Amino acid sequence: MKYLVVGLGNIGAEYAETRHNIGFRVLDALAEASNLSFMAGRYGSVTTLRHKGRQIVLLKPSTYMNLSGKAVRYWMEQEKIPIENILIISDDISLPFGELRMRKKGSAGGHNGLKNITELLGREDYARMRFGIGGDFARGQQVDYVLGEWTQEEREAMPARLKVFGSAILSFATAGPDLTMNQFNKK
Repeated sequence: MKYLVVGLGNIGAEYAETRHNIGFRVLDALAEASNLSFMAGRYGSVTTLRHKGRQIVLLKPSTYMNLSGKAVRYWMEQEKIPIENILIISDDISLPFGELRMRKKGSAGGHNGLKNITELLGREDYARMRFGIGGDFARGQQVDYVLGEWTQEEREAMPARLKVFGSAILSFATAGPDLTMNQFNKK
C-alpha cells in the first residue's frame, strides 16, 4: 500500500525556522530518523519511506504555502495514491504548542495551504494532522507570529514533539486514521 504524507511549509532559508514551516520540520525529522534524504522533484522535495510493507511518500512542496494544492494533486496522480491514503501536516494557532490534532476531514480553518489543497482537490475529505504552534500574539500580529521563529523553550521541546508526530505518521499508514486519532489526539 502506498501513502502520501505532505508537510506544509515555505521554501527558502528565511522560512526554515519559522512556525509556519512545522510541516517541513516534521518530515525532516522522520526522514532523518529513517536515514533518508529528500531529492528535488516536480513541485517539491520527496523521499520514500518503507515501513511494515507500506510505501510512504514524504513530500515537502516547493510551491509556497498558498499553492500547496498543486504539489499535492500532482504527486497524488503521479504515485496513484487515493485520497484516503493522504495525510497533510500543518501548523495550527488554535492549539497549544506541540499539541497534535488529527482529523479525517474538515475545513481549512483559515489555513491558506489547506484552503488551496481543498480547492484543487475539490474536496475536504483528506486526513490532516495539525501541530499546535500556540496563539500568543497581539491582535493584528498573526502573520508576524506565524512567520516568526520558535522561542528557546519551544526549540528545547521540539525533538520530543517531532518524534511523537513521526510515530503518528507511521501509525496512520499502518493502523489507519481512527486508531491513530484515538492514540495520539489529546483527550
